[in-house]
Amino acid sequence: MAPPGDPLVRLFDLERFGIKLGLDNIRTLAAALDGPEESFLSIVVAGTNGKGSVAATIERGLRAAGYRTGLYTSPHLIALTERFAVSGDVVDGDTLAAEAALVLDMADALQASGQLPHPPTFFEATTALAFCLFRRRQVDVAVLEVGLGGRFDATNIVTPTAVAIPSVDIDHQQQLGETLEAIAGEKAGVIKPGSLVVTGETKPDARRVLDKTAAQRGARLIDIDDGVTVRWDIDAAGLTRIDRLTTPRGDYGPLTLALRGRHQVRNGLVALRLLEELAGAGVSVPRQPIVSALTEVRCPGRLELIDAAPGRRVLLDPAHNVAAASALADYVTTIAPKGLPVVFGALADKDAAGMLRALGVAATRVICAPIDSPRARSVADLCATVRAARPDLPVIPAETPGAALDEAWRDSPLALVTGSMYLVGALLHALGRGHAAPAAN
Repeated sequence: MAPPGDPLVRLFDLERFGIKLGLDNIRTLAAALDGPEESFLSIVVAGTNGKGSVAATIERGLRAAGYRTGLYTSPHLIALTERFAVSGDVVDGDTLAAEAALVLDMADALQASGQLPHPPTFFEATTALAFCLFRRRQVDVAVLEVGLGGRFDATNIVTPTAVAIPSVDIDHQQQLGETLEAIAGEKAGVIKPGSLVVTGETKPDARRVLDKTAAQRGARLIDIDDGVTVRWDIDAAGLTRIDRLTTPRGDYGPLTLALRGRHQVRNGLVALRLLEELAGAGVSVPRQPIVSALTEVRCPGRLELIDAAPGRRVLLDPAHNVAAASALADYVTTIAPKGLPVVFGALADKDAAGMLRALGVAATRVICAPIDSPRARSVADLCATVRAARPDLPVIPAETPGAALDEAWRDSPLALVTGSMYLVGALLHALGRGHAAPAAN
């Protein structure tokens, strides 16, 4: 049991303040901590889907090139420490707690003096914590995954050397707006004057916003399709093999991507083109480290295929919006054309019906699992949603995620788990697959 005043308990207690977009709090807190975000070069990864994969791949390439790296991602699957990695190693709990105490004590002092009108949110505090950890560990370059949006996200107090925006899709409408243009405007908020921006976005409504913002701010925007030739296929094992890949700066291949799914081809190109173009900012990443990034990166829980027991396998992916569910369905139908039983869970603010429809023939039946979060949909609500959205599918309620997985295995040796990072994390934990290594190890 945590002792009174335990820094990590204090940190998690901030979750009760929810999400508050804005930069005043984090700027005040960071300034009082002597500007830790100014002690290293920053690369910001924003967008809707693909952020974690791209951030992990960029970090892996920088590390392979010899740079001391920081990687800050969110949310975590099992343990908070997963969010913070230095040179490929997750920061240990004691170090995290010590740094958290410094950040939270400073926040308390700022509140007492009236300089901070209210406590920082959980994400503001963890972002300040990441900056302080990276300064203390003397990282050269930090790769920062935006939490929500971009313009008012706590990570946006940095002046990035480069920005990656893999994609823009509909998600978090309550905070970011109902239209693709509005959401793209929030994502584009990370673009700073004169910065390098690499994007894989092609949808006209979103792309117009990115192009306009980059032009207004004098940023150099690189489209991953410009001057790039790529020839690839998915093999019988479900792995993406690239036969030929040429860019304006290099020639790669043949190689096999470490991350599964055809959508990882474009995510990989975003990371590759950004790593190539960093040379203009004095950060040189040669060809071999880039190949290492594409072929060695890890992203636990993202299209992760696990041998759970003899004759039983599970495919985990935290797709939590329609676009991500569509990409997942594409992969599933590639490796299992007849579809798979789906263990499904979702938070209340997610378009569960849209996700279920997007899964299409990839789903043969749905087992609704509970999620341990106050924001989660109940199993009863999930079942009703499935019946309304997919009347063609059998629907089964389960009391626990583990029971849901056992039920899925009744008619298939391979089951799919999706809908929420919380659900994927719970099942990884239940399967004894807690990750001691970061997403980019």
